[in-house]
Amino acid sequence: MQQERHNRYEKARILGARALQVSYGAPVLVETDQTEPILIAAEEYDAGVLPFTVKRGPN
Repeated sequence: MQQERHNRYEKARILGARALQVSYGAPVLVETDQTEPILIAAEEYDAGVLPFTVKRGPN
């Protein structure tokens, strides 16, 4: 599956939402040595395993 390209605002929103989920105890989707939720979210984003979809308005 090809990773969708996100702009920096979408990426920040996705990482923030995922970091919040991880901080509240959501299971981590990648093997990592990180302990900070934002760093875990960034690794998950880079691995392309996050189950987030960005819906954009009509252009």
